[in-house]
Amino acid sequence: MPNIKSAKKRVLINKANYERNKAYRSALRTAIKKADAAIDAKAADANEVVKVAVKKLDQAACKGILHKNNAARKKSQLVNRLNANA
Repeated sequence: MPNIKSAKKRVLINKANYERNKAYRSALRTAIKKADAAIDAKAADANEVVKVAVKKLDQAACKGILHKNNAARKKSQLVNRLNANA
């Protein structure tokens, strides 16, 4: 445990950021899994589900939760799978 006041504060801030990012990352993974399932099932609303997942990926990249290239790659993979199964 740190002794310096600013280091103690940094530990608390890091923990809060970690918890917030963890929750957002979990929601992102859920959206991607739903999109994958909709694509595999050839659901009628697959376009909408993929659209939501792509939006979440963009937001994650903007907030720094994912690297922008990582988000771009995941979006590309989702859309390519959607177009291949359409």
